[in-house]
Amino acid sequence: MNPTLFMLAAETAEKTGDKVYGVGEALGVALFTWAVVFAVLFLIFVCIRIFGAVVGAFSKKPETPAVPAAAPAPAAAAATEDAGEEFSSGSLKLKGCDEKTAAMIMAIVSDNTKIPLNELIFKSITLVEEK
Repeated sequence: MNPTLFMLAAETAEKTGDKVYGVGEALGVALFTWAVVFAVLFLIFVCIRIFGAVVGAFSKKPETPAVPAAAPAPAAAAATEDAGEEFSSGSLKLKGCDEKTAAMIMAIVSDNTKIPLNELIFKSITLVEEK
């Protein structure tokens, strides 16, 4: 900055009662201001993380009790109901078994593999006779 302009600015500041900072003081004020801004941003970050954890803890769905292996039919019925939406990814060929048995097999496979029933694709189910 031009020394003449600096002196003019200092004289104007003295007349109005403002304080003129030196370079060291100005840097100190700037660094302090930056520190305050970053501290407030960090506090906002912490508050958001805590709020997210609290909301996440309350919004988790309670786990449903496991269905016993002897009665998987209700699980199959609940899994096939998708809010009134019907979805089909092809056709299923049943060879030697009825639809109720096939539904039980599909529910058991879904439960054992922990894959939702609507994500599994069955091509065919064949009844194997023991000799």
